[in-house]
Amino acid sequence: MIDKDVAREILDIALSKGGDFAEIFIEEKVATTIKYDNGKVETASYGKDRGVGIRLIDGELTYYASSTGVNVDEMKELAESLAKALGEERKINATPLSQIITPNHTPYEIAFEEVPIERKMEIVKKAAEIAKNYDERIIQVKVYYSDQERDVWIYNSEGKFVTDVRNYPFVYVEVVATDGKEVFMGRDVWGENKGFEFFSDEIIEKVAKTAADVAIHQLEAEDAPAGEFTVVISSEAGGTMIHEACGHALEADLVLKGGSVFAGKVGQKVAFEKVTVVDDGTLKNYRGTMNFDDEGNPTERTVLIENGILKGYMHSMLTAKKMGVKPTGNGRRESYEHIPIPRMRNTFIEAGDTDPEKIISSVDKGILVVKMGGGQVDIVSGDFTFGVPKSYMIENGKITKKLRGASLVGNGAEVLMNIDMVGNDLGFAVGTCGKDGQGAPVSDGLPTIRIKKMVVGGRAK
Repeated sequence: MIDKDVAREILDIALSKGGDFAEIFIEEKVATTIKYDNGKVETASYGKDRGVGIRLIDGELTYYASSTGVNVDEMKELAESLAKALGEERKINATPLSQIITPNHTPYEIAFEEVPIERKMEIVKKAAEIAKNYDERIIQVKVYYSDQERDVWIYNSEGKFVTDVRNYPFVYVEVVATDGKEVFMGRDVWGENKGFEFFSDEIIEKVAKTAADVAIHQLEAEDAPAGEFTVVISSEAGGTMIHEACGHALEADLVLKGGSVFAGKVGQKVAFEKVTVVDDGTLKNYRGTMNFDDEGNPTERTVLIENGILKGYMHSMLTAKKMGVKPTGNGRRESYEHIPIPRMRNTFIEAGDTDPEKIISSVDKGILVVKMGGGQVDIVSGDFTFGVPKSYMIENGKITKKLRGASLVGNGAEVLMNIDMVGNDLGFAVGTCGKDGQGAPVSDGLPTIRIKKMVVGGRAK
């Protein structure tokens, strides 16, 4: 985006009156969204955005300024405004810049801008048709299509220069079904870091049919019982609970604030001995995968918990410095308007060695969770409540009745200790994680697991 010598000049301006570190983050974003509701396209929009953010760090203080202007003069003005905040007469020169190259974890074949809007609308209509035709009891279908290309350039005063391309295709289907007496909703979503080839017939069919199936399942099911049960969470459910109830507590900024249940427990047992929790930014084309984080650090496979023992946390550059460790490539930001903070990428419990069927057959009376819904989580305490739109009763080791309206109530740290069987499969869910007012594309995964005891809330009458 700008010449390396020019970037160094801007960094020198930012550091002209002191400071320990300066950084330029430039971003260009192009996005298309299409919304379909019950028979017609409601909106179709296309937009471009570009901007720059400059960060200056002085000890414990961070100064940040951003602008939609990305010409050199405007960037110099931003840098000068940050330097004036320090007001010292201590000049530090930036290190000469050198580009860093890393293996490409996010290859793609077809750029979104190469595809006409008519082709994108065909995908939306196809998803709607598949969902609508799934069952005659379906009365409404909504489809949301999104594609976004995000190009970034990062330069910093330590001599680092990186560039990265992130492609975020996304499809969401929501279905409403009724039997004339009750009405239920089902939804499903999928996304990756990939080009337009993501929108395959297989993906569209899977998302549409899964959304429809969840709605129909609830029509045909009976209300879930309430009480304490053995709970089996299928790999089909993805790792939403691990992400929300445990993952945030392993982000280092929360640990440093003293707000994490895992603070000060590195080297201690915090989970069942067969539980290994990983946050991996290198999984090929996953939604949370990047080649570099938003501070220019290469992403990596970060082991957080290994065989039940806490190994470490997810770090940005700042939190790593404070704890005396290396950054883990988890410094992420929503856009050029935001500062980077520790965020998850692709977070999951690794597959174990037990056949999922054996896990189910081991349960005398319990609940099998197949689809997770929304919920509430206190990321400080780890207490959570998650809705479960699709589940089954397990009786004498066999799957029996369809259930609806269940909710899982518990604490993330306690769940990790109460897991006692880990399946040899692995499934993922995707989403956009919110934290401190910023959204970040993520994936979360889980093998089939057995939780020996857990509170299950039933559906209100």
